[in-house]
Amino acid sequence: MLIVLNVLSVVLVSFKEIRSIYSIAFTVFEIFSVAIFTLEYLARLWTSDLLFDKGSSLSRRLRFAFSWYGLIDLLAILPFFLPLVVKFDLRVLRIIRLFRLLRIFKLGRLSSSMKNIKSVLNETKAELGVTLFVAFILLTLSSTLMYYFENEAQPEVFSNIGQSMWWAVATLTTVGYGDIYPITGIGKFLGAIIALIGIGFVALPTGIISSAFIEKVQNEKKMKVSSTSCECPHCGKKHYVNKVE
Repeated sequence: MLIVLNVLSVVLVSFKEIRSIYSIAFTVFEIFSVAIFTLEYLARLWTSDLLFDKGSSLSRRLRFAFSWYGLIDLLAILPFFLPLVVKFDLRVLRIIRLFRLLRIFKLGRLSSSMKNIKSVLNETKAELGVTLFVAFILLTLSSTLMYYFENEAQPEVFSNIGQSMWWAVATLTTVGYGDIYPITGIGKFLGAIIALIGIGFVALPTGIISSAFIEKVQNEKKMKVSSTSCECPHCGKKHYVNKVE
């Protein structure tokens, strides 16, 4: 609840009317939250040597400190303490405060769904890696070709390959912002081909993750254990046994 309320607080503070009226309440709540999160982080850091079997006590605590949840716990409290130690200008301070939103990832420790998603991503990382590599090649080729086809007709729009890459990303993902688009015949033809490829290609990683996630859920249902009771014929007492469905 504290994590959810912190995320809600970050959203509400963005409203000028609410911030001006309840600024003191938001400040008090932030101090209270940071105090709780700091105590939690220190407690987890102190007991983290029990999580690992090998290494010294210090090395095991360092392993937790640099783990995913260790870094998330640290980043959840760091934006509060950094301005007290180092003076930042307003722009940098706003960026640092943005890290408070990372507290939402602390919910992953409590969510079995997040653990399942993490497990699915680990199991499909090879397939996803191949997909991303092909996407990078396709993105580079399409942006380079479009640059050479459209540079003469629109030198201010397709001024370099980097600018063309923005168009390629919007087209391959079928977003199509419409701020950059080809006007030559060959450019329009290439854009149509890339858009058609993007329709199927963007769905490919989604299909990989979806199928792996469905398979994992089905396996968990098969391995679901239910507890049933039976009466011992010798002593007459009830005993509980595990039955795999």
